[in-house]
Amino acid sequence: MFDYLIVGAGFAGSVLAERLASKAGKKVLIIDQRNHIGGNAYDYYNKEGILIHKYGPHIFHTNSREVFDYLGQFTPWRPYEHRVLASVDGQLVPIPINQNTINKLYGLNLSSQEVETFFNSRAENIARVQTSEDVVVNKVGRELYEKFFRGYTRKMWDLDPSELDASVTARVPTRTNKDDRYFTDTYQAMPLYGYSRMFQNMLAHPNIKIMLNTDYKEIIDVIPYKYMIYTGPVDSYFNYCYGKLPYRSIEFKFETVDDEFFQPTGTVNYPNDQAYTRITDFKYLTGQKHHKTSIVYEYPKAEGDPYYPVPRPENAELYKKYQQLANAMTNTYFVGRLATYKYYNMDQVVAQSLTLFKKLMQNHPETQLNGHKIPLLQS
Repeated sequence: MFDYLIVGAGFAGSVLAERLASKAGKKVLIIDQRNHIGGNAYDYYNKEGILIHKYGPHIFHTNSREVFDYLGQFTPWRPYEHRVLASVDGQLVPIPINQNTINKLYGLNLSSQEVETFFNSRAENIARVQTSEDVVVNKVGRELYEKFFRGYTRKMWDLDPSELDASVTARVPTRTNKDDRYFTDTYQAMPLYGYSRMFQNMLAHPNIKIMLNTDYKEIIDVIPYKYMIYTGPVDSYFNYCYGKLPYRSIEFKFETVDDEFFQPTGTVNYPNDQAYTRITDFKYLTGQKHHKTSIVYEYPKAEGDPYYPVPRPENAELYKKYQQLANAMTNTYFVGRLATYKYYNMDQVVAQSLTLFKKLMQNHPETQLNGHKIPLLQS
């Protein structure tokens, strides 16, 4: 008899498995339909011996000391600050848009204050910001919106930014200084030996058993367990009774080149001219020393593994129906991106899982589950 059956061996499931096994002494079975642990953060060495991320670049960043220190139990960190360039008007310029971007793009030499004036002179005052188009045009005006955001967003989502929730482009800040880091979090680092090694260390506990290449629905009636933690698609759990929740997927095309580096920074975005959205050069991310490098092109598509919930009001309403069903469960707990239909960063998923573990411990003093319902967590 397992105390917990955990569906999904990504961040959400692995963190909870580790906490329940090591801190609560519980017996845990973690199941994943893929042939590996680590979820979308899984990395591996390709045939040339280069460490690559199978499901596209995963760059760790967080403002949470708790999350950083927790994961630090399972990996040493390599400091890394991600930088991104965008191919615009035949030039590679920094994104997020900042002082250097404007000066290079327009051949200017503006100060930080002058850049702010530049933005203000072009911004369209939108009284009620509702869409992704509104966010950008309200900040920097329509010309920069067209150069950097509209094409990229249309490729990524197959929707115009005017059709998408404001949260999509709100994730990308605009700066008036020369800070060209993509993220500004307090803690920015990569697992020194890769994500997969970190997950292996996390799940290396005698109370944790792992089944891969397994659909949990095929074994749920034959393996005894007390409680389930589910990290898969919430609509799938309920057999799509209200219909499918829309996602965007990505086709990844990998290539190894004979140069030490393929491009001048970790990721280059292509907002306008190519079918792909971006190219990532993995050795910037991993710090690996190798005479070759591997890159990945990303082609967004409608079908395939679910990566990005589509942020539109009608989809949020559909999710709420599934959320109500999930909240009514007394022995099953829903956590993570797919189970809560929200685009979380990795650190947010870890924090959500740590929060759920604490609630389980508080509410179930015998380890402590007594049938109390835990609301679906939101952050």
